[in-house]
Amino acid sequence: SLHQVADPVWNLGQLNHVAIAVPDLKKSTAFYQNILGAQVSEVVPLPEHGVSVVFVNLGNTKMELLHPLGNDSPIAGFLQKNKAGGMHHICIE
Repeated sequence: SLHQVADPVWNLGQLNHVAIAVPDLKKSTAFYQNILGAQVSEVVPLPEHGVSVVFVNLGNTKMELLHPLGNDSPIAGFLQKNKAGGMHHICIE
């Protein structure tokens, strides 16, 4: 059975996105769009975070494809350890 704390420290919201670090943003975007038929955004550069992103619309949530942007990108280090890419984080509102 489910239990809930009477006075939680933080109230969980809905899942906003699942972020996937990818070694090849163009190839990954094409896979979701052309093979799986998903709606995808244009590439969005976010230099303040050191990434370029593409959002994959899943209806009730989205995936965020992350690719390094610039020399100090935290995603570059993640991809050095995980050559094929992988789940980087989830965002809950």
